Amino acid sequence: MLSLVVLISGGGSNLRALLEASEDAEFPARVVAIGADRDADGLELGEEFGIPTFTVVYSSHASREAWGDELLEQIQQWQPDLVVLSGLMRLLPPRVVAALSPHLINTHPAYLPEFPGAHGVRDALAAGAKQTGASIIVVDEGADAGPIIAQERVPVLPDDTESSLHDRIKLVERRLLVQAVLDIANGHVDLKEHSAV
Repeated sequence: MLSLVVLISGGGSNLRALLEASEDAEFPARVVAIGADRDADGLELGEEFGIPTFTVVYSSHASREAWGDELLEQIQQWQPDLVVLSGLMRLLPPRVVAALSPHLINTHPAYLPEFPGAHGVRDALAAGAKQTGASIIVVDEGADAGPIIAQERVPVLPDDTESSLHDRIKLVERRLLVQAVLDIANGHVDLKEHSAV
């Protein structure tokens, strides 16, 4: 059974998809803890699904490195097989990446390497792209630059807003994330072969 710690900054829609998938006794992974860098709405899923939560508030630390050190300490208490960044809106410090890699994956709302960074959906619209997508990657020290595990195209419709496009991408992101975790748990994806560190 693959144990997961999932890190969030927002509502946790991808996290919910993982939690719902893991309610199936046949699903070979379980979320053992949920962490956040702020008082995120998605932490309520911990109560709903009976999963422990922790918060390491970014603004309470003197530096990104100090925040990262405490975050890593919290994660390592759970000894997870895999850490999933699911809407965590912070770049992890290099030593956190080095400590967890390659067992550290991220979801991104674009077809990488297109439109990396915090505003992938907005950037795709601003560029006039006819299609964008969703990607699951192994985290490295770059911004959305790690090896790609899975990705899928999503068309951009003529009347799309950032919100409507993001909603459609999220549906694909959730499905890709659940499948990626399943493939990692079943040995169909070897993260060591995708190691970026």
